[in-house]
Amino acid sequence: MTAASAIDTTKADATAPDEPRIRLDHNVHPAATIGFLAVLLAGLAYAGTSIVLDTQRVGEPLAIGAFLFLGLALVIALGFEFVNGFHDTANAVATVIYTHSLKPVFAVVWSGTWNFIGVLVSTGAVAYSIITLLPVDLILNVGSAGGYAMIFALLIAAVVWNLGTWLLGLPNSSSHALIGSVLGVGVANQWLASGAGPTAGVEWGQAESVLLALLVSPVIGFVGAMLLLWAMKRVLPDRRLYEEPKSDQPPPIHIRALLVFTCTAVSFAHGSNDGQKGMGLIMLILIGVAPTAYALNRTMPDSSTPAFVQTASVAQGVFRAKAAGETIAPRQAHAVLQQALRTRRTDAPQVYAALDTVSGEIVNDLKSYGSLRKVPAAQTKNVRNEMYLVYDTVRLMTEKEDAAAARFPDGGAKALTAYQHLLEKGTRYIPTWVKIAVALSLGLGTMIGWKRIVVTVGEKIGKAHLTYGMGAAAELIAASTILLAQFKGMPVSTTHILSSGVAGTMVADGAGLQRSTIRNIALAWIMTLPAAM
Repeated sequence: MTAASAIDTTKADATAPDEPRIRLDHNVHPAATIGFLAVLLAGLAYAGTSIVLDTQRVGEPLAIGAFLFLGLALVIALGFEFVNGFHDTANAVATVIYTHSLKPVFAVVWSGTWNFIGVLVSTGAVAYSIITLLPVDLILNVGSAGGYAMIFALLIAAVVWNLGTWLLGLPNSSSHALIGSVLGVGVANQWLASGAGPTAGVEWGQAESVLLALLVSPVIGFVGAMLLLWAMKRVLPDRRLYEEPKSDQPPPIHIRALLVFTCTAVSFAHGSNDGQKGMGLIMLILIGVAPTAYALNRTMPDSSTPAFVQTASVAQGVFRAKAAGETIAPRQAHAVLQQALRTRRTDAPQVYAALDTVSGEIVNDLKSYGSLRKVPAAQTKNVRNEMYLVYDTVRLMTEKEDAAAARFPDGGAKALTAYQHLLEKGTRYIPTWVKIAVALSLGLGTMIGWKRIVVTVGEKIGKAHLTYGMGAAAELIAASTILLAQFKGMPVSTTHILSSGVAGTMVADGAGLQRSTIRNIALAWIMTLPAAM
């Protein structure tokens, strides 16, 4: 069969499998249900206890009303990660369950464990790349009514869309839905501001980068998996690798080991990338309700303060040299930096003067208090906002290394990069308990909703059932692509990459694609952004 006929989806889907060839309806032991509920309650108790201890440690315990409000917000945020498990983590276990390489219960526990590890070792770069899409004024005032409305609106919109597509069994992307809801909040903020606010609207420069990653990654999944399966057939001639699963029998041990490895890789990669997407929003919630405990990284040791002050002072010298003698008062400096972030125009004397002024305030605060850990509650929000404004402005200035080196010669670019890293460390951190809570939510979600996605991935994308080799090729490419995106700090969709990879292997195998499923997945992909917005 030629490649052209392989991708021909205009024929009737008569050869498409109508009924699942594998048995997914296993009886659930009562002990498993009890264990599920016990882990769920333990996770919620752990999160609540961590919040109480964190706020007491800084001498600002929450009132009962604020604690209950925070609990509601966190339940919704963790609910997003729970639903994320329906879609994205289910893709990681689809091949090992479908091929009987692992029993379903063990597979989801195994996948959840590696998701957990992936979340724990994640840097937080992906989490904050999504946060950067939000309007600057809402980020700076996240504790306001508008800030809370923003967070609730985008989370609920993403959860509702994810649940709807899950009920249809479509491998929709939780990442896509979340980014769509974030952009929707930005557009709504623009309308409500009526153009009056200089920071209203969406940070479209960052949005273009994020959307490009979401657009290109499925193409990489499709082409990469297609080429990998083609190469495997020439390098690994074992015919059993390219057979469909038979009844309930596991594959040969070496094939089984390969599929378990690819499941592990996708699970780890998923945790390191997708697991971060809700963490940034959780941090915004925590900063809004309990800024004293979470707005600044109070775990930074006092011994780091002299180096921070020295680095900031060097950066001030760079700003002052570019300001051409211009000076700006502190209040005006904040407005100038907000405008620069909105327009992404940072190469102006007044912007450099504003950076010099605000950096001077940060240095004075650190000298006065001794460290970030000792910043008093009344000043925490102000110090955090100052550091955020300077960090994001410097990030724009230095994001292209060659341009930054030409713009700031004689070591200036290197000095600004060092300053940026310290500002990031001081404000963009994620407590361990947040990572653990997110990892538990992902894993528990997988245990509830994996069956629908397993059948779609295994039997409804192509006109043939998924073979062992197809599953291995699709998952290897998916894991590699996700880990590369994690390294670059870009959010991508496990669902889109893996389902595209399965489609690519079907084409490489000459099996063809099911028109109805491909159409539904494509419609879900196209409609997710505007629907979530």
